[in-house]
Amino acid sequence: MGAKAEAFEKFALATDLPQKAQNPSIRLLDVCYGLGYNTAAALETIWNINSNCHVEVYGLELDPTVPVGALVPEILNHWSTSVRVILQHLALEHTCQQVHLDAHLLLGDARQTLPKIVQSGFQADAIFFDPFSPRRCPQLWTVELFQIVAQCLAPDGKLSTYSRSASVRSAMKLAGLCIGTIPLGNNPLPHEWSQGTIAAWQSDGLLPLSVMEQEHLNTRAAVPYRDPALNNPPDVILAQHQQDQQTDRLESTSSWRRRWA
Repeated sequence: MGAKAEAFEKFALATDLPQKAQNPSIRLLDVCYGLGYNTAAALETIWNINSNCHVEVYGLELDPTVPVGALVPEILNHWSTSVRVILQHLALEHTCQQVHLDAHLLLGDARQTLPKIVQSGFQADAIFFDPFSPRRCPQLWTVELFQIVAQCLAPDGKLSTYSRSASVRSAMKLAGLCIGTIPLGNNPLPHEWSQGTIAAWQSDGLLPLSVMEQEHLNTRAAVPYRDPALNNPPDVILAQHQQDQQTDRLESTSSWRRRWA
């Protein structure tokens, strides 16, 4: 699946933006904004349905050079003219204000920028959670981080991530969220069983996990990452996670794999 198709399917559509676009306003939180694909797909989805919908967006990004990387024709040309302008403003000026848009890109470690979002009282109708994988970026997949993210989620909002990791799903549940699966699209690979995870405050409207996915949450793969003070470096978080897995009495993940082939 290409990056643009994934942005629509796993983020814009999975968080019910076509339905929510009927409302006069929508709030979005894009954690790990990157090249802006998820925000761009969301804006196009919303405004193709309701051009008068007012959208408020906060994007979080660690590296300011990454959004600038989207300002090349092979990426910008994916999007409508109006969205191209927005991507340019966010990449270069870190803000974009229009009649139907109030968008901001906050730079820095999300562990420091997310509390600012919470303090502002911002409640997102949709959260796009798109960091690198837990093994590469464990500091953004911890129980403590999801507890902060959850405070940014509106009562009827949805959080979407590409991850189907049992550790991620466990962390979401420990943060008080209900979880569901993103169903496979057309022509899935043989080893795939889900396109990701949806989280919300209520289970209504979520596609339940399969029996296989539920059992996955009872294996050592489901031991979550921890970062109690939200300031540990990745290697410390990974080492602690490995130690927690070794001392946990849950079923081994290899046994689960053998059972489900």
